[in-house]
Amino acid sequence: MAMLRLWRAVPAALRGARGRASAAGAPRGAEVLLNAAGGGIAEILMNRPHARNSLGKVFVNELFSALEQLRFDEQVRVVLFKSQVKGVFCAGADLKERAKMDDAEVGEFVRRLRNLMDEIAALPVPTIAAIDGYALGGGLELALACDLRVAASSAKMGLIETTRGLLPGAGGTQRLPRCVGIGLAKELIFTGRQVDGEQAASMGLVNHSVPQNSKGDAAYQRALTLAKEILPQAPFAVKMGKLAINKGMEVDIASGMAIEGMCYAQNIPTKDRQEGMAAFREKRPPRFTGK
Repeated sequence: MAMLRLWRAVPAALRGARGRASAAGAPRGAEVLLNAAGGGIAEILMNRPHARNSLGKVFVNELFSALEQLRFDEQVRVVLFKSQVKGVFCAGADLKERAKMDDAEVGEFVRRLRNLMDEIAALPVPTIAAIDGYALGGGLELALACDLRVAASSAKMGLIETTRGLLPGAGGTQRLPRCVGIGLAKELIFTGRQVDGEQAASMGLVNHSVPQNSKGDAAYQRALTLAKEILPQAPFAVKMGKLAINKGMEVDIASGMAIEGMCYAQNIPTKDRQEGMAAFREKRPPRFTGK
């Protein structure tokens, strides 16, 4: 099975030092790698250079497998999505592969892509997309499924499906308007326009835009800094905050307040809440454990 191509030893390594779970230990030909960046940061590394990280069957299967490994790992506090291919985050659909499918197969595969983006969005911990190059079509939909996005100023992003006789089918028509507003989302989808990192930041499509560096990983470096800002915070409280926001955005504000109340109630009996109060009284940094 293609899913077995993913290096499956990573979760235990995430408990160790930086680099113990590296691309060097992955099987040859793996298109998705897992890496421990230290302190509870897990990285999903997209590594399909011959196809610019396009969303082919093997690539998608390995992403599903990576998400399954990370979902229940209590040591993971933040997940970063990063490309191993310089100049590209994810080029979207693998149109060469798609051309060999009949209509029924296309419909089933796009449904699977939609499920993949939902699985990314449903990860309980914060997720950050580091966009150091092109993020087009399904590639941008993948980034939109993440909680936070950081882009190099030179990166290019767009839901370009209408230029190919298609429309966004992996969540783009729903997540983009929730991100930038209905009017602007319609303009970007109707025109298939691409925007750079600075433009994306100005419209709220990404959280931060940074000048690209000589290594081509400026967005990744900024995303890593952002992840490290999250790490010291109470893990369970962060998870509940994410859940309250995500579920609350789907309902009216009164229902959203009720959801917030339920999430808050789950946090009250935690040891981390007690530790936070104790640390405040004792004027010291808190030592959160996620319990």
